[in-house]
Amino acid sequence: MADANAIETVQPDDADIDLLAASLRSSSGDLRTFVEVLAEKLESALPGRVKVERRTVRFLGKEKRVKRVECDLGDLRYLLASEGGAVETRRATAVRGVVLKSEAVPLDAWIDALARDLAIEARSSEQSRVALEQLLRN
Repeated sequence: MADANAIETVQPDDADIDLLAASLRSSSGDLRTFVEVLAEKLESALPGRVKVERRTVRFLGKEKRVKRVECDLGDLRYLLASEGGAVETRRATAVRGVVLKSEAVPLDAWIDALARDLAIEARSSEQSRVALEQLLRN
């Protein structure tokens, strides 16, 4: 007999994860473009859960580039920092807003983990499912 209080572990379809990861990687040939496109996609698909920090390119200039992206998925935070053509990606575990663990992750593994966690969340939340569909369309 199943326990009514047991938490069901939902595993997303591998095709969903692969499709989302491919969508997130679509501009990864040019790192600067990749960061800008990724920030825009996440920001529009997950308003309020993604923070994007931009900086001006030149003193008193209007052009801005993404410096940092933070995507909050419950207890997981995905962080991307861009500086001088280099990208650092991290995955952090937080409880009640306090980061307990943060680890550097290679960009490809970061994209795969982000895609997997977005797909898992989309299975349990209508808002996340809509956000996932929006990410795949853009």
